[in-house]
Amino acid sequence: ATVDLSPLKHFFLTFSSKQSLITSVEKLQEGVCKTEKSQTKTVSVLERQIFDFLGYQWAPILANFIHIIIVILGLFGTIQYRPRYITGYAIWLVLWVTWNVFVICFYLEAGDLSKETDLILTFNISMHRSWWMENGPGCTVTSVTPAPDWAPEDHRYITVSGCFLEYQYIEVAHSSLQIFLALAGFIYACYVVKCITEEEDSFDFIGGFDSYGYQGPQKTSHLQLQPMYMSK
Repeated sequence: ATVDLSPLKHFFLTFSSKQSLITSVEKLQEGVCKTEKSQTKTVSVLERQIFDFLGYQWAPILANFIHIIIVILGLFGTIQYRPRYITGYAIWLVLWVTWNVFVICFYLEAGDLSKETDLILTFNISMHRSWWMENGPGCTVTSVTPAPDWAPEDHRYITVSGCFLEYQYIEVAHSSLQIFLALAGFIYACYVVKCITEEEDSFDFIGGFDSYGYQGPQKTSHLQLQPMYMSK
């Protein structure tokens, strides 16, 4: 007797459709959560970018701009289920953490670094410092005249006093926040890539019939054909 596998095939396809619907809902929820986290990161970086522009800190401006682009690409990869985009985003976060660790070391003058004499953050183009140096909470700026001979003509020579919080600690707080968000984003990006990969493998196993195209149940004849002989 011939065994009809069409009902079993139909069951697996129906089960696969239900699973795909459930997975789509879960993906939507993950996408919304990821969108909220990406918005938080983008807002924090934009805030930092504004103050770096005000302080003419060209190296941080460039790094912030690249980070904003990568965050947008990571968000796109999450919404469109593109593991490569999310993987690239995770790799960038490692570099982003490294950069912020360097900024912390720079402002805390770790090793041979000096925030007063080194002009790394301005690419040695100008002698500008952090915007928070003159505009920190409670800071009082006093111009010094006459200016020293070594001071550029287009720069003011000032003294800052009375700050409730020194500018280097504000910059360290900004970088620490970025490191915390980057670590959370890295963990979540790895989790999303893992979920997408597992789902693709599961879909290939359960919905394997789709590659051949599904055909509805067909009536099969169980009659055994016998050869017919005609006499002359």
